[in-house]
This record gives sequence, C-alpha cells and structure tokens, in this order.
Amino acid sequence: MHKILVTGAHGQVGTELNFLSSLLETHSFTFVDRDGLDITDEEAVNLFLSNGNYFALINCAAYTAVDKAESEKEMAFKINAEGAGILAKAAKANNCRFVHISTDFIFDGTKSVPLSEDEKPNPLSVYGASKLEGEKQVLQNNPDTLLIRTSWVYSSFGNNFVKTILKLCKERETLNVIYDQIGTPTYARDLAAAILNIVQRETWTAGVYNYSNEGVASWYDFAVAIRDIAELKTKLSPIETHQYPTPAVRPKYSVLNKKKIKEIFGIEIPYWRKSLEDCIHLLNH
Repeated sequence: MHKILVTGAHGQVGTELNFLSSLLETHSFTFVDRDGLDITDEEAVNLFLSNGNYFALINCAAYTAVDKAESEKEMAFKINAEGAGILAKAAKANNCRFVHISTDFIFDGTKSVPLSEDEKPNPLSVYGASKLEGEKQVLQNNPDTLLIRTSWVYSSFGNNFVKTILKLCKERETLNVIYDQIGTPTYARDLAAAILNIVQRETWTAGVYNYSNEGVASWYDFAVAIRDIAELKTKLSPIETHQYPTPAVRPKYSVLNKKKIKEIFGIEIPYWRKSLEDCIHLLNH
C-alpha cells in the first residue's frame, strides 16, 4: 500500500483530499498542518520524509491571505517560496513524487485569451510574487515536480468567496460585487480529485499544468450564481475594481487554458456552475 503525505491539511484542498482519501483503499494517507510539520524547517522536513517512506508528497500548505501578505511579505515568502522549495528538495532526496499547487496570481491579467502554461508571469502582489518564487524554487530543487496552477478556489470548508456571499446575502438587502475581474471559480473537491487521479498513475508525467473548472465568470457572475442557487433575494450590483480598493492588486483576467492537463491525463473537468451547485447543496444539508 502506497503512503501519501499531504501538507496544509486544514486548507481547502487539503481538507478535500482528506475527504476523498477515505474513499481510496489502495493508499494510506498522512495529513499534517503547521503544528505537525513546519515546512520552513529543513531539518524537520528531511527527518519526517526519511522516516516515512512516502510514495508521494502533495503540498497544499500556503500563505493565502492575499491582502495581508502586502504587510507580511517576509512570512508570505517564507511559507510560499522557502517552505515549498524545502519540500521539493526533500521529496527528491527521498525518491518521492512531489505535487505543488500554485496560482493565477503569478500573472498580471493583461491578456484577454486563456493563459497557457508557457505564459510569461508578472505578479502584481506580494502573494503572487511569493507564489512565483515558490514555483522557481520548487522546479530548481526538483525538476520532476508536478506543478498545478489553479484559480478562485472555494469549497464547503474554510473561508472563501462562496461562504462569504452566502453569509452577506442572508444579512443584507443589497450588495456590490466587482464585475471587471474575469476568471474561473474552482471547486477544491474537483481539484483534489484530479490530483489523486494523477498521483495514483503508474507513469509519472511531471511538468507545469493548469487546472480550474470549465467556463468563465466575473466575481459578479459568480456571486449571482451563488445567490440564485441558494434561492436568496439580495439585490446584487456590479461595480468596477477601483470602487472597491484593496491592499493587493488582483489580475483583471486570469482564465487558465486547461488543454494540456486534459490531453496528457485524459481528465474531464466539470463546468464551474455545476460544481458550485454541488458545493452549495453540501452546505445546505
């Protein structure tokens, strides 16, 4: 039975991996959070992996507070860059498959066609810059990494846009939502399922891949769908980015092209609204 280690156990993707792992009988999983393993402590990481005889390591650990990162740059880089690099290096040293999750925030959002894996990064925020540096350190330390970029992640666990909109729609009669930032919502359970699908394969096809749900939406479109699926009545009004200033600058357009991951792994990706319905159904029951 193959052993798989997952860091960032309490994040959205880590929690979904934990749920899905209970359905797999062919692998045994170990889930750790920052209390169980400090990924920025190289000695601790090496000891943990050398003692574990792991088949694969899936890194879901990340500093994801986008706006807070602007004032906590050192912390963001320590976790997203240094920690990721340490895990990649240790995975290679222990002959362990390594999966790392990155983000659409490494791009500047100036394009208007779906972004391929070869697109030139140009992050606009500390968070984006820390994740890009993480990519560099991971691939430098372990070229055999499977690196997956994703976008607009939500789930029935943790804090995210879906849960925030549901809460606000129950509290308010009107709500303003940005309509000039375009991307694709990604259900963490779909991403987790894709990762498990790939990790279990006999052959290992390393590289950089994009994964988000299918389709395109603005944050406003996303919010309208959340409200409608939940059968709430709040009036939603579209606003421009400049009307809702935030410490971190977001990319205006970050739709990812998923052609590569679909062709190489034969993965079918659900449409974003269908997955959103599944998630809200879970939240309501």
